[in-house]
Amino acid sequence: MEKILEVKNIEKYYGTKSNLSKAIDNISFNIEKGEFVGIMGASGSGKTTLLNCISTIDKVTAGHIIINNEDITRLRGNRLNKFRREQLGFIFQEFNLLDTLTCYENIALALTIQKINTEEIEKRVNSIAEKLEIKDILKKYPYQVSGGQKQRVASCRAMITNPKIILADEPTRQFRFKICKAIIRKF
Repeated sequence: MEKILEVKNIEKYYGTKSNLSKAIDNISFNIEKGEFVGIMGASGSGKTTLLNCISTIDKVTAGHIIINNEDITRLRGNRLNKFRREQLGFIFQEFNLLDTLTCYENIALALTIQKINTEEIEKRVNSIAEKLEIKDILKKYPYQVSGGQKQRVASCRAMITNPKIILADEPTRQFRFKICKAIIRKF
């Protein structure tokens, strides 16, 4: 089977030499294409830090993260931006929706940045919104919808570009079984 993600001996430290805190200590694992993996642990055990390192939100102190045969720990500038734009979907713990944009605009934003034409954006947003049963809220703003609906908007936003990998930070907090089924059908 094809490896989509390889995490090799990564470490992440915060602080200074006099006050160093180890968030991740020598973690290694592989994920094959099509696999769904859950990472569990106590609060403060480094789950979000690990996801932030894999998503390039944060940089590792040591080790390597390889996605689709590319060491993302070495990416910088435009190559890093391209990786984030084209290869990665991320569902944040707190949704990270833009309150000044409608749910439709939040989902469409990544496609707009990629300069996809308006007709294609509309087709793709409506298709994914239908699968996650949120077509009726697309004209609403995030502050006008429930937490579960926000989670579905965030999930649509993560999937809309057909990324190679989707990372979800605490997806079960508001995540519903329907969303999981939709993601499985899509990929």
